[in-house]
Amino acid sequence: MWGQERGGHNELSGTVHGPAVQAQTVYGGIHVQSPPPRPHPPWQLPPTGRITDRAAELRLLESRRVRAGRAGDRTLVAVSGLGGVGKTALALAWLHTLREPCPDGQLYADLGAQSAAGPADPAEVTGRFLRALGVPGAQVPRTFAERSALYRSLTAGRRLVVLLDDAASAAQVRPLLPGGPGVTAVTSRWRLPGLSVDGCHWLHLEPLGVDDAVELLAETLADDRVRAQPEQARALVELCAGLPLAVRVAGARLAARPRRGITTMVRALAEEHDRLEELAIDGDHNVRAALDLTYQELPPDAARLYRLLGLHPGSEFGDGVAVALLAEPSSPESGTRARARALLDLLHRASLLTDADEDRHRFHDLVRLHAAHKAERDEPEPERAAALRRVADHYLATATRAEEVVDPQHRTMARDYGEGPVVTEDFGAGTEAALDWQERELANAMAVIRRARSAFPTVSWQLADALWPLFLRRKFYEQWRAAHEEGLAAAEELGDTAAQCRMLTSGGVGELGTGHPERALAMFERAARQFRADGNALGHARTLNYRGLAHQRLGRPDEATRYFTRAARELPRCGDVRAGGLARLNLADVALGQGRALEAADHAAAAHAVLGASGDTYNAARAAIVLGRAHLARGEADPAEERLTAALDDLRAMSAAYETARALHALAELAEVRGDAALARARYGEALELYGAAGRTDSADAGRARADLDRLPAPAEE
Repeated sequence: MWGQERGGHNELSGTVHGPAVQAQTVYGGIHVQSPPPRPHPPWQLPPTGRITDRAAELRLLESRRVRAGRAGDRTLVAVSGLGGVGKTALALAWLHTLREPCPDGQLYADLGAQSAAGPADPAEVTGRFLRALGVPGAQVPRTFAERSALYRSLTAGRRLVVLLDDAASAAQVRPLLPGGPGVTAVTSRWRLPGLSVDGCHWLHLEPLGVDDAVELLAETLADDRVRAQPEQARALVELCAGLPLAVRVAGARLAARPRRGITTMVRALAEEHDRLEELAIDGDHNVRAALDLTYQELPPDAARLYRLLGLHPGSEFGDGVAVALLAEPSSPESGTRARARALLDLLHRASLLTDADEDRHRFHDLVRLHAAHKAERDEPEPERAAALRRVADHYLATATRAEEVVDPQHRTMARDYGEGPVVTEDFGAGTEAALDWQERELANAMAVIRRARSAFPTVSWQLADALWPLFLRRKFYEQWRAAHEEGLAAAEELGDTAAQCRMLTSGGVGELGTGHPERALAMFERAARQFRADGNALGHARTLNYRGLAHQRLGRPDEATRYFTRAARELPRCGDVRAGGLARLNLADVALGQGRALEAADHAAAAHAVLGASGDTYNAARAAIVLGRAHLARGEADPAEERLTAALDDLRAMSAAYETARALHALAELAEVRGDAALARARYGEALELYGAAGRTDSADAGRARADLDRLPAPAEE
């Protein structure tokens, strides 16, 4: 069974009610699901079209793969070249042919060297790869080093294809190299000599020759104009410098005007080429000239969508972004969606967009830069600001909807939107669909959080808050910290103390998760001072549990007990009875750990009653485990068995792997006390399997179960 944490917050009036934690286990609502069947191999490579005259390059790539395979080595190749020269198209054309020699799947990541949001974080990419390989989000390790080690282990025996597109550096690539004998291709504008130590083969892709570029133009036009005007066709592709992107863009323009001669395009492109020299970057002026001509040919509404899409902070987006950009108060959303799809199709036909995935679109980085330039030049500043706000509101509204689906108790803080309309994406039904949407859009959401801090700071902290379910369940700890740091800074600029407390407490829980209890404690203490200054008694009382958790993680059980005692007393007075029950559960755990079994039993019984009455069956079962252990510590075998068996039944029904393992662990100890070694051995074994399934093989509980099992005498041979 795969562990997955459920809502750690239960918030009112801008405050946070976080998870109460026992020893190294979160109390505060944990939902654990049964393991999915072994996942199918991932097939993530984007689609590819036909490429023109790259046969020699394809043969070279394949020969290197064959030689590496004969030697038992992995294949690592890097394809470099100008923007628009066809690096990704070549890599895809080759890699899509390798499904038979590499049957264990295909992984793909856009490393974003040219992205407005900045290069992708290798830790985040590794986490996505682990999930694609079947590791549930709750089991993805917290630290980058642990993720890399697990990734190498999982891929060691697999023949995978991996495409790392648009890499910024060898340091970004190296942690993403799989451990097995498969094939990895890297594309980059830059040569990456640092990969030579990893056995990388190099291929620098040059622009097409004139004849091959003419062939590509003819294929794009699909009519007789190239054959009828061969000299003009050669002149056109020479103006495009043989860059496939430029040739296809120019060809797409001509294809849309079947009666226009190639000569007209040559004349226009030559003039535009000269005028746009000042926009040239690294020889890409030919692409820019072609793009500018294409832009001029777009219908006004398509041209406006194109330039507004240039305001989007990422290179990949869904239909909802286009709908948000086009939305108007007077137009029904259904009509806007139909219009957006039609205009997106037109931009695809003009080769300005490519397919990233089903219902998702991607800008080539040069095209995105061109669109952004056109927005700056052709769109008034108020219109740009309003459009950017609608995009930010789109992410905020959809992330909030996902938050409500996954963790309705957390969804209590206000959401402040602009003038609208506010467009919400349809991500499907259910918790996993909501989390999948948040994960898929995490890079875009982080870019919005950073950009919104200066433009509309309420969006910055509110979007960080809405991503709480994703951070808690799928452990994107780097983004968790970064989002809450940005959100806290935005809340401070606003002078919004309730928002500041939210960012401090939510961010502090993330610090606990990454093993930084000192930092977490400082954040909880600051929130407590602010709650007190604001006269928010409930918020202040809730920080008592938080501070107790931090002290418990710091190895200060007496301090933890002091805070949990105050929380158990003050929270019910402030109206949060359930949180008071969780505080009693924490007290029971600390007392049991210090050998005070009678005190532990009293606290656990009280917690069990309160949590059961509150409808929190899960935490009531956890309290029953502590109560059963307290009975066991006092030599009361029958009451211990009753409590532990009831807890086990409840937890099995909820597929709660980690806590089920703890119940089995205690029942194994009870079997030992009763002298039933065979039953004890079976229960210890099952507990260890469940600790592993919950991703907690390195926990103290799992270590004790392993030691207890090893201590038992081996079963007699029959």
